[in-house]
Amino acid sequence: MVDLTRIKEHADVIGADGVHVGTVDHVEHHRIRLAKADAADGKNHYISIGLIAGVEGDTVRLSANGDVAVTFEE
Repeated sequence: MVDLTRIKEHADVIGADGVHVGTVDHVEHHRIRLAKADAADGKNHYISIGLIAGVEGDTVRLSANGDVAVTFEE
């Protein structure tokens, strides 16, 4: 399991394919809340921590490709 304290606000969230999924607004319970500024619909979206493959500095890498990760949003 990923250490959630390593996830920083404003970190980039990147799919396994290198596609930008969003920007971290903050970590909330068992999920990442993405900044709504990145969303086409202007709403907050959430990514389950189960999709996180790792955290490298200011980047959160997901285990799913970007287009698939957004279909798993909570």
